[in-house]
Amino acid sequence: MNRIYVDNAATTKMSKAAVAAMLPYLEEGYGNPSSLHTVGQQAAEALFKARQSIAESIGADVKEIYFTSGGSEADNQALISAAEASARKGKKHIISQKTEHHAILHTLKKLEKQGFEVELLDVDGDGNVTPEQVRDAIREDTALVTIMTANNEIGTIMPIKEIAAVCKGKVLFHTDAVQAVGHIPLDVHDIGCDMLSLSAHKFHGPKGVGALYVRKGLMPSCIIEGGAQERGRRAGTENIAGIVSMAAALKEAVEKIPENTPKLTAMRDRLIEGLSGIPHSILNGSKNNRLPASVNMCFEGIEGESLLLLLDAKGICASSGSACTSGSLDPSHVLLAIGRPHEVAHGSLRLSLSEENTPEDVEFIIKSTKEVVEYLRNMSPIWQDLQEGKRKYVIQ
Repeated sequence: MNRIYVDNAATTKMSKAAVAAMLPYLEEGYGNPSSLHTVGQQAAEALFKARQSIAESIGADVKEIYFTSGGSEADNQALISAAEASARKGKKHIISQKTEHHAILHTLKKLEKQGFEVELLDVDGDGNVTPEQVRDAIREDTALVTIMTANNEIGTIMPIKEIAAVCKGKVLFHTDAVQAVGHIPLDVHDIGCDMLSLSAHKFHGPKGVGALYVRKGLMPSCIIEGGAQERGRRAGTENIAGIVSMAAALKEAVEKIPENTPKLTAMRDRLIEGLSGIPHSILNGSKNNRLPASVNMCFEGIEGESLLLLLDAKGICASSGSACTSGSLDPSHVLLAIGRPHEVAHGSLRLSLSEENTPEDVEFIIKSTKEVVEYLRNMSPIWQDLQEGKRKYVIQ
């Protein structure tokens, strides 16, 4: 069976360029970049060139890039760094919003236990938070504002440049750009953010490697002790093969944005059009201001888990929300935040495309989803009650 993979928000297939860049540092260039001998210094040179390439890809300076194990670690380091620095000045108020990734939300809960006050802003029905909301929430004791660039579940793109402008000169601003880097044009200096998180496996790089951009003049806290790597800010021998591979993947992804965006947007919009034809379905997130490859729908009267399993039986690899919480039986916190009731949020489907998908894939997904939704509804006593008028439809 040929499988159609549309779960790229969870992870992507490594590109050929990323694999080719990695292999030499698994086989020959395996030195420790902290070593003074030739093999070690060859690794150190590769590390510097990769750092330089990644910096150029997001408009940063080479000294503003710190390597991590991925987006979650980068988020943790950003929040903890800002909290520790601001606490010394008596500032212990942090602003975020309700649809952030759990790497942010769980770190904020940890900081609350350490005496920080966390304010989570509401989002509108599309999942947006406005610069005005942020401006009104900033206080004299605000330590940090952290707002994601684009949502990992519903694909809504936030107005981060405008939010950064509100924060400038008043408070540090961090953005989790894990879902956005390599998919939409991003330049850290144009945005005006102080810190930005990214992860290689979201743009066809390897898993287990990411980076944190930290604006010049700021110093991230060391949350992993044990060595002087990353200018003393992150201990542990650098993953040279992964870092070099990430640099190659990001360079290629950024260069291909102009080519990929129209293709992905056309397939995305066709998916939305086709799936919206299913009765009592609804699109989650902004219709237009969303990532080019992201679709998230809810179908009333079904369970998302059953939908995923039956689609998988047809060869379609999709998801119902964040891969980091896929083992949870609770409905998505993102869907609840945008106003979907529990019974509807449970029936969600997330489809995230890549440039390897085709229009033929899209038509097969639409056809298969219609068949599976109809099949599940025919088995559902809840759907029968809705049809007989014993319950009221939530999605009209």
